[in-house]
Amino acid sequence: PAPSDLSLREKDPFNFAVVDEVDSILVDEARTPLIISGVAESAPQKYEVALEVARALRKTVHYTVDEKQRQCVLIEAGVETAEKLLGKDDLFDPEDPWLPFINNALNAKELYVKDKAYIVKRGEVMIVDEFTGRVMDGRRWSNGLHQAIEAKEGVPIQAESVTLASISYQSLFRLFNKLGGMTGTAFTEAKEFEEVYKLKTVVIPPNLIKKRE
Repeated sequence: PAPSDLSLREKDPFNFAVVDEVDSILVDEARTPLIISGVAESAPQKYEVALEVARALRKTVHYTVDEKQRQCVLIEAGVETAEKLLGKDDLFDPEDPWLPFINNALNAKELYVKDKAYIVKRGEVMIVDEFTGRVMDGRRWSNGLHQAIEAKEGVPIQAESVTLASISYQSLFRLFNKLGGMTGTAFTEAKEFEEVYKLKTVVIPPNLIKKRE
């Protein structure tokens, strides 16, 4: 699609916005990406083979786990072992790349825990929002990660998606000429609202006298 096809509206799309639970959206989830994705060519058998390879590899022996960056990295012994298991001479071969599939299988194995990062329901892997704990129906991880988790859970592997456009909540809402919101816990984030969004925080007194001590 052309860039114009990905816009909200043709004229003045970012005039004003009123955000509910504004501290959650603009502060807690400020860097969460909003993604427009498309369908890429699929190779489900590669995810299944990569899963078996990942199960054969051992942490610290064949790969390291970076919890902060949320990724696994093959070390030299891991690359050699994976190539032997696959019967390939080069995981990095651009004509038949296997490294992304192995990395995703390792990430699914080590970093994405069932009933914490996701649940399996109706034969589908469904993402659990790390901030709210809610199931994000219809949302999928990109770049083959979701397919690797589907292979891990033994559910049908759906077509891979590719990212066509991406923007964070923070970058999106800073495009609006006028921005406001409401929440019951905004005052604790007043400094950040002022520094990042140039928004003043106003405390509205309760309508009724508080009876609770």
